[in-house]
Amino acid sequence: MEILKKQLADLINSLSKAAKETIQHRLADLISVYPFNEYEYVISTLLGLGKITLDNYFEMRDEYISRNMFLYIFEIAGPRTFGEQWAQGHLKELVPELVKPTKRIDSNYSGQYDFLLKCDGEKYCKIEVKASRAVDGKSREQLAVKALAWPSEKPFDMNFQQVKPGCCDVFVWVGVWRDVIKHWILTSKEVETNPFYSTGQHRGNVGEGQLHINRDNIKKFEKYVAESDKILQALKNAYHRQIAK
Repeated sequence: MEILKKQLADLINSLSKAAKETIQHRLADLISVYPFNEYEYVISTLLGLGKITLDNYFEMRDEYISRNMFLYIFEIAGPRTFGEQWAQGHLKELVPELVKPTKRIDSNYSGQYDFLLKCDGEKYCKIEVKASRAVDGKSREQLAVKALAWPSEKPFDMNFQQVKPGCCDVFVWVGVWRDVIKHWILTSKEVETNPFYSTGQHRGNVGEGQLHINRDNIKKFEKYVAESDKILQALKNAYHRQIAK
């Protein structure tokens, strides 16, 4: 969003003094009602003044979309809808081999984890999925407005909550930015012994904690990152790390 704002501001500043002041005064009093907002007004005005062509607009639009391919994910309402429906569906698309657990497969299953995967012959490993979105920690705007791009240096704090290492073998953490999605694959042991993992998130919830990934510590997790087309193998590798003595 910052890039688009600067592009439009530069175009406005290149107008004549009278035209620039007219736009600025109009923006100061502008009332936005979806889908009519300040960006629609500025772009349509620049088109009308002949400052940009239709081809310029399409180029600007295409560049914006490429920088914000995953912005729609920030518009998903509710942490449960985002964490359970979107994140799990996203991972299932990347790794079709994942199986939703049932009591037929695991007689002790009662919602403790999200997926099963055959990682060692016919033996299943238990996988838990957690997801979070990177947003400007100092902004009070709505989620989609304060969503951060990967190159941004603004502070963020992605909190992976209700983490229960004793209930699964492998964790998949999904981190979403405007322009990229990151996947971290960790074993339960690696989570439980991680210096950034803290227990006692909720009083009385034994064996449950949380872990924050933020601007200060994100590089500490680089070794756990898996590219989208390598997640299946990363899950199997993590499982074998988990069971290794």
